[in-house]
Amino acid sequence: MQIPIFTVDAFTNRPFAGNPAAVCLLENDLDEDLYQKIATEMNLSETAFIRKLNPGDDFSKSSCFGLRWFTPVSEIRLCGHATLASAAVLFHVQKNTNPVLSFMTLSGELKARQVKDHIVLDLPLCPAYPQELKEVEELIKAAVGDMSVQDVRYSPDIKSLLVRLSDTYERSVLEELKVSAQHFMSAEKTGKVKGVILTVKGNSSGKGHDFYSRYFAPWYGVLEDPVCGSAHAVLGSYWSEQLGKKEMLAFQCSRRGGELKISVRSDGRVDLAGQSAVVLKGNLTL
Repeated sequence: MQIPIFTVDAFTNRPFAGNPAAVCLLENDLDEDLYQKIATEMNLSETAFIRKLNPGDDFSKSSCFGLRWFTPVSEIRLCGHATLASAAVLFHVQKNTNPVLSFMTLSGELKARQVKDHIVLDLPLCPAYPQELKEVEELIKAAVGDMSVQDVRYSPDIKSLLVRLSDTYERSVLEELKVSAQHFMSAEKTGKVKGVILTVKGNSSGKGHDFYSRYFAPWYGVLEDPVCGSAHAVLGSYWSEQLGKKEMLAFQCSRRGGELKISVRSDGRVDLAGQSAVVLKGNLTL
């Protein structure tokens, strides 16, 4: 069996930046264990599987597909960058001409559309709620040491802790932070945290980025996710409230780095826009 596969760098306009995802095009469902085996083999933060929903569907002409995402160790409920990568394969490689693509996922129906040189994802907005500090004190210390923390929130939607560093810190402090997966894993005592979002306020002049972030998910086998769409569904909700803005520009300052345009909507959804670069095309032989 041959399965077309692509590697796409998401939330960037150039190869070897942003967040890489593998994207597989499936004519039919696979044996259940194969999804995880392929994702483990690809060893990227996410492998996406686009599947036809009906026998007569066509990757170049149909507008609705099934979509699943797997990390190297497990299936997840929501992944923004691999959704953008999937849309990029359909729009740019398969030359799909539909104005909007719909994906049926574990997080419901997600949509993607092209706006100039960006792909815009329609994702659920994920609010984060005040978190009792003493419950996660050890985890915060494992993440940021003795650095000053301004706010701590928890998002049940993606099971992630949001830690906002003091506004006195610059972007460079976040970029230079060294973390340990093992320290994260041993410090998490609540059983409910599967990801840690670190964030700091951006340039207030109105021309730069509104906020910066990094995202860590060793519980899913991903020490640091270079640019995480689902984390920005949380960050978009949080910073929109904090800054009093609906339209924001964000930068995830991992080593690879990536930029996202965020538009918080009034219907409980968020539009995340980013660019992409297809860097590999091939076939899996099974």
